[in-house]
Amino acid sequence: MTGSVIHGGWVFPQLSSFVPGRLCTRYAAIATANARRSFGRRKSYLFTTNCVNNVAAVTVASDHNYGNKQVISITPRVYDYLLSNVREPSVGSSWFFPTGLYDTLNTSKERDSSALQVLRELREETATMHGSQMQVSPDQAQLLAMLVQILGAKRCIEVGVYTGYSSLAVALVLPDSGILVACERDKNSLEVAKKYYDRAGVSHKVDVRHGLAADTLNSMIENGEGCSYDFAFVDAEKRMYQDYFELLLKLVRAGGLIVIDNVLWHGKVADPLVNDKKTESIRSFNRALMEDERVSISMVCLLAKRT
Repeated sequence: MTGSVIHGGWVFPQLSSFVPGRLCTRYAAIATANARRSFGRRKSYLFTTNCVNNVAAVTVASDHNYGNKQVISITPRVYDYLLSNVREPSVGSSWFFPTGLYDTLNTSKERDSSALQVLRELREETATMHGSQMQVSPDQAQLLAMLVQILGAKRCIEVGVYTGYSSLAVALVLPDSGILVACERDKNSLEVAKKYYDRAGVSHKVDVRHGLAADTLNSMIENGEGCSYDFAFVDAEKRMYQDYFELLLKLVRAGGLIVIDNVLWHGKVADPLVNDKKTESIRSFNRALMEDERVSISMVCLLAKRT
């Protein structure tokens, strides 16, 4: 397979300031691009749940072909429990490193503790900023870092950095020779990200690109970097998703992984009464991806909070 793509919608509450409120599931999807040969007919799966308040509920899938599968509605109590079992990524969690690399990276308990503190402080500072809902939560960052670890990724791309929480989590688990190209158009939020890259000691692993992501990706292709990246995460302008996807397919190698955020867009894509440009763009992207034989996809359900 040429690569994997996870496309989905991820927005999470802050670990330090979670307040019970209205919760709903959103989606991430995973796709694997086919390595120029057929593995038979592709099967696609889609599971849905409903937004709920503080009352526990179980929904049964309406399609009996799925075996009357029960889907739990995540309540604030359940999500609190989930967050209590999250470990924010640290340098020492990079279990896939080759023998001897730990010595080079000086992955002592003290350094792990310092990295966790930097992640926590970045998360807390971002929570006070305008647009803080764009920051990923510890459970999402943990998942992204784990995907990078499982893949054994060394070269990564992030489209849409904001203040850098997800990119910092990824950079921490990259080997010392690894690189993350961080694309962000907002200079102010990027300055916050750079500050925390420095504090965490990963600045040498993050190639910050200020400007329009499409321009950056095109320049990387023109520079001969095609098929040289292992992993990419997209959380940026929704109306550009198809463009980002096409560019990343040229940059991510066979067997690589692309993660795409917000494909359910707060549930709007499932509401026929909602037809704004962003929602329509995401609907169009989802339809195109379902029919794209270059990739195999998986849509993963993740949790969001609405206050």
